[in-house]
Amino acid sequence: MAKEKTNAVASAAAAAAPKKKHSIVKYFKDARSEFKKVVWPSRKQVVNNTIVVIIALVVSGIAIWALDTGFGSLLMLILGRTG
Repeated sequence: MAKEKTNAVASAAAAAAPKKKHSIVKYFKDARSEFKKVVWPSRKQVVNNTIVVIIALVVSGIAIWALDTGFGSLLMLILGRTG
C-alpha cells in the first residue's frame, strides 16, 4: 500500500514537471491560434479612432493650458498685492 502511494506521488510529480521543449512549442501554437480568433479593426475604424484621440488630446491640452494660465495670473495678482 505504501509503495503504491509512493509510485503515485512520483508519477504525479513527473507529470507536473514542465517539459521545456514541448511547452515552448505549445505556447507558440496556442498564440497562433489565438491570433486567428482576433477581430482586427478596419482601416476606416483605425483612422476614425485616431482622429477622436487626437481631438481629445488637443481639447484636454487647451483646457490644461487655460487652467495653468488662469491660476498663474491669479497667483501673480495675489503676490502683487502682498509684495
